Amino acid sequence: MENASFVLKDIKSVVIEDRPKPRLKDPHDVMVHVAQTGICGSDVHYWQRGRIGDYVLSGPMVLGHESSGVVVEVGDKVKNLKPGDRVALEPGVPCRRCDYCRGGNYHLCGDMIFAATPPWDGTLAKYYINAADFCYKVPDSMSLEEAAMVEPVSVACTIGKTADLRAHQTVLVLGCGPIGVLSQAVAKAWGAKTVIGVDVVESRLEVAKQFGADYTFSPPRVEPGEDPIAHAEKVANLLKEKFNLGEGPDVVLECSGAEPCVQLGIFAARRGATFVQAGMGKENILFPITAVCVRGLIIKGSIRYLTGCYPAAIDLISSGRIQAKKLITNRFKFEQAEEAFELVKARRQDVFKVMIAGVDY
Repeated sequence: MENASFVLKDIKSVVIEDRPKPRLKDPHDVMVHVAQTGICGSDVHYWQRGRIGDYVLSGPMVLGHESSGVVVEVGDKVKNLKPGDRVALEPGVPCRRCDYCRGGNYHLCGDMIFAATPPWDGTLAKYYINAADFCYKVPDSMSLEEAAMVEPVSVACTIGKTADLRAHQTVLVLGCGPIGVLSQAVAKAWGAKTVIGVDVVESRLEVAKQFGADYTFSPPRVEPGEDPIAHAEKVANLLKEKFNLGEGPDVVLECSGAEPCVQLGIFAARRGATFVQAGMGKENILFPITAVCVRGLIIKGSIRYLTGCYPAAIDLISSGRIQAKKLITNRFKFEQAEEAFELVKARRQDVFKVMIAGVDY
């Protein structure tokens, strides 16, 4: 095959097909031989439902966006990379010209080309073309698996930066999936005094303890017929008492998207605290907005990556402060990609991060 690619043909229909090898058209681009790709929940979402919010599958699309690889060709004007360089790929390239880009907020660019977001193809192919300035050379000490993990770690850095994390803060993280535990690790690396991880799955709480959580908490589930808002307030008080948090944490990072966790986080937060919503679950939920007002909470949404977060993630991994490779629980060859996606879809408690190797033929 010239350029084997893992293609989402239609909802719940995927296939490995041969596509033409891409050609460099922009002198500032590079071609990368993809080495490792992690599966993200958004990939599975497109596979199963064909859309995320306004982004709707309109035709066949290559999946994947958490990738690393080796540069094989560079455009005429590329100065920062050469063939043979090992890189982590930032999968969203903005226009660089709009008011958002010019204001330093390129993650909000309306014309961003983002891998595996309709209509743009993703990185689960032998070759992928990316802008040279969105490919980051990794140290020789970093494996290409670790380089693929730069993407989720940079998401966690973005969540932390959005929250404006400061030293000696108390940080509550709701949801201990990959992004949640990496957010805990980033908070700790950036000087948090106390980090508390919350999840209903015991095995995930055990992982959280290895990634910066000083304490973990498994909230009691709402009883049938119980008012969910009253339950959230009750659990928030229980949490604050258990960990001697006084009025509550300084920062709440919501990384689950689960409605009860969002409600819990609002009631747990101290007055004036910052609450960052990063998890995506149901599109519309019951939200205690009056509590936000009377507590004077600062509510922020976090999406993709902010300026400097990819270099920060590379530094955190290469220095050993975040041992991202420990999150990889399952590895598959490229030709087993559908099997890998099926495993992620099954939502098994012992599966954390699934990695697909690149095409080696």
